[in-house]
Amino acid sequence: MAATCDVCGKGPGFGHSISHSHRRTKRRWNPNIQRVRAMVGEAGKTPKRLNVCTSCLKA
Repeated sequence: MAATCDVCGKGPGFGHSISHSHRRTKRRWNPNIQRVRAMVGEAGKTPKRLNVCTSCLKA
């Protein structure tokens, strides 16, 4: 499953994991994506499964 929100387009963030000795390794922060069933389409009558981040679910 792709780590992108179908509503806002939020994707993963990239950076480094830094140890105590300051060694850096690449890592990524994925958004909290949930698969939900939403009514979309004309007049909101068609049920469809969407990948939605939790900040969009709260909104």
